[in-house]
Amino acid sequence: MPGVKQLAAGVLGLGGFPPNAINTYLVEDVLVDAATRHARRRILRRLRGRTLAAHVVTHAHPDHQGASRAVCEHFGVPLWAGERDADALEDGQLAARQPDHLLNRLSERAFAGPTHRVARRLREGDRVAGFVVLDAPGHSAGHIALWRERDRTLILGDVLFGCHPLTGASGLHEPPGFFTPDPTRNRQSARRLAGLEPALVLFGHGPPWRDPEGLARFVRSLEA
Repeated sequence: MPGVKQLAAGVLGLGGFPPNAINTYLVEDVLVDAATRHARRRILRRLRGRTLAAHVVTHAHPDHQGASRAVCEHFGVPLWAGERDADALEDGQLAARQPDHLLNRLSERAFAGPTHRVARRLREGDRVAGFVVLDAPGHSAGHIALWRERDRTLILGDVLFGCHPLTGASGLHEPPGFFTPDPTRNRQSARRLAGLEPALVLFGHGPPWRDPEGLARFVRSLEA
C-alpha cells in the first residue's frame, strides 16, 4: 500500500504528511502510537485489510494518542501504555502533566484525541509483539521504549528526535524543553538507550537512524 514501508522484520512505518513528521508503526499486529486526532482517517486507511491485536502508546502527548480511541474502537482492540502515563490517557489532562507553557495548551486543544481506557499498564520487561518494554521517563513520566535484541531495533518515541523540531531537517535533537517535564531524566533515558547500540532507531519524529556510533556521540555531548 502506498505510504507503508517495511523498516525491519515485522515492522512497518505508516507514512504521514509531511514524511517522518509524526510517525506511527505497525509491529506485527500491534499499532505503536497514533499521531494526532486529525490522522484518524489516514491511519485507518493504512491499516485497511489488516488485523490488530492491540494498540500501544509510547507516551501520553497529543501527537501520539490523538487517534487512539478511533483505532481501538474500529478494530475492537485494547489500549496499552506505560503505567505512569495511563492515568493521563484516561483522564485527558495531558497539558497539565507537561511544563506550564502556551504551546502545550494549544497542542492539547488542537491535536489531542478523546480519552480511552488503558487495558494494560506496561512495565519494564513486559513484552509487546517480540519487543521488550523499557522504561524511558523524562519527556513524560511514563514514557516507554520498545527494544528487540535479535536485530537491535529500538522504537524510542520522543526520548530523542530524529529531526529538527521546527525545520524538520534530519539529525539528532533533544525534544524541546517546553514539552519535557524532566529534561535531566530524559537525558539519562537517552544515554541508557544509546548504550544498547541499536542498529535501527525509530523515532516519534524523524526518519529511521542506522548509525549507533553517531547516536553514542550525540548522547555523550548532552549535559549531565
